[in-house]
Amino acid sequence: MERHSLGPSRALGQNFVVDPNTVRRIARLAGVGPGDHVVEIGAGLGSLTLALAETGATVTAVETDRHLIPVLAGVTADCAGVSLVHGDALELDWDEVLGGHLPWTLVANLPYNVATPLVLDLLADVPAITRMLVMVQKEAGERLAAGPGDPAYGIPSVKVAYRATARLVGRVGPDVFLPRPRVDSALVEIVRRDAPATDADPEVLLSLVERSFNQRRKMLRRSLAEMCTPEDFVAADISPESRPERLSIEDFGRLAHAVAARRRPTSGGDGANS
Repeated sequence: MERHSLGPSRALGQNFVVDPNTVRRIARLAGVGPGDHVVEIGAGLGSLTLALAETGATVTAVETDRHLIPVLAGVTADCAGVSLVHGDALELDWDEVLGGHLPWTLVANLPYNVATPLVLDLLADVPAITRMLVMVQKEAGERLAAGPGDPAYGIPSVKVAYRATARLVGRVGPDVFLPRPRVDSALVEIVRRDAPATDADPEVLLSLVERSFNQRRKMLRRSLAEMCTPEDFVAADISPESRPERLSIEDFGRLAHAVAARRRPTSGGDGANS
C-alpha cells in the first residue's frame, strides 16, 4: 500500500488480511486443489488469492476497487490459473463470470458491510456456486449458521437453511487485519442443498418468515394473524403460541403449505350445462 500510495477504503469496508498463516488456513479449510474452480470476492491486495493459487485451484478473483486492480494484477502476475474481474459482486453478471465450469467454490474475506446480503443473493441466484467458505464479522457468521433456539437465529438463518447447510468452522481475531477492526471474525462453511429444504411456495414461505421475525417477541398467532388461521396451525402441527425462533425451515414450510392450500381456489362449478 505504501509503494502504491494507497490506503484502505472505509466506504468499501476494506480490511486486508496481512497474516500469511491465516490465508493459508482459510485455503486449507476450503479444501480446494487442482481441478477445482474457485471464485474469490473482495480480493483486495491478493493475499488470499496467492494462498488459493498455491493449492493448484483455478482462481477467479473479483475486486470492485479500481485502484487495487493494478496492484492485484502485479501480485498475481506469476500465478498460473488466476484471472481478475473488476466489478461489484452485487451487480455482476454471474452467468458470464462463471460460465463454462461447474461447480464453483466461493472462498472470500467478505467486506462486513455487504457480507450477509451478498451470501443470500448468491445462494438465491447463482446455483453454479455450490460451496462457500467465507470470513465475515463474527455476529454475521453466527446469524448465517444459527439453528432454531440459538440466540442469533433469525431471517438470514432461515434463508440460508432453505437452500443450504451452514456451520462455523473457525474464529479469527482482529490482529491479522489492516486496519485492525474492533470486532472478531468468523469462518463459515456453507454447502448448497441438492434441493430446497421444503417445496413450499417460496413467496408464501418468505412472507411468513419475515412477518414473524419482524415481530419476534410476539406469539405466532399474533404476528401472523393476517396470514394464518387457527386451522393453518393445526394443519402444520405448530403451536400458535410458539415464537419464530423455535421454528425450523421445515416447520415454516409446513405452515406455508397450509396457508397456500387454504388460499387455493376449489375446483368445480354449479353443474349447469353450457
